[in-house]
Amino acid sequence: MDDAKHRLKMRNPWHLLATGFGSGLSPIMPGTMGSIAAIPFWLLLAPLPTWAIWLVIVVGTLIGCVICQKAADALSVEDPGCVVWDEFIGMWITLMAIPVLNWQWVLVGFVVFRIFDMWKPWPICWFDRYVKGGIGIMLDDIIAAIFAIVVIWLLNFYQILPF
Repeated sequence: MDDAKHRLKMRNPWHLLATGFGSGLSPIMPGTMGSIAAIPFWLLLAPLPTWAIWLVIVVGTLIGCVICQKAADALSVEDPGCVVWDEFIGMWITLMAIPVLNWQWVLVGFVVFRIFDMWKPWPICWFDRYVKGGIGIMLDDIIAAIFAIVVIWLLNFYQILPF
């Protein structure tokens, strides 16, 4: 994969977005680095009305299917680790569920999303394995975000955390 990364051109806006503005090029845990890189962008989105944030997420998801496919094609890899736009969308969906915009809840959202994105319990693993292309790259992270939302809601509802 490292040899294939040279085929990505950061001047190409599709590749720049697909790699999460370069965060996915990290040699260590690119998905985690992409999830971390998504947080400052979330902080810019958070003050917007809810409908506007969802609009950004929906448009970002639709565009993400295209950019992830273009990057995968450029690398000749089905689901390249350096493609982290799906992590951006997954994080933004997850962070829609945090009850309070503070560093503690953002950290909880990050950790819970990463657990589901890396662990890939059923049905996430099914989608990861059988849904191909840009849609497949995006879909497993969206489902991981839905799982993370359920955990966040439960943590908040049962007041398990001290904040």
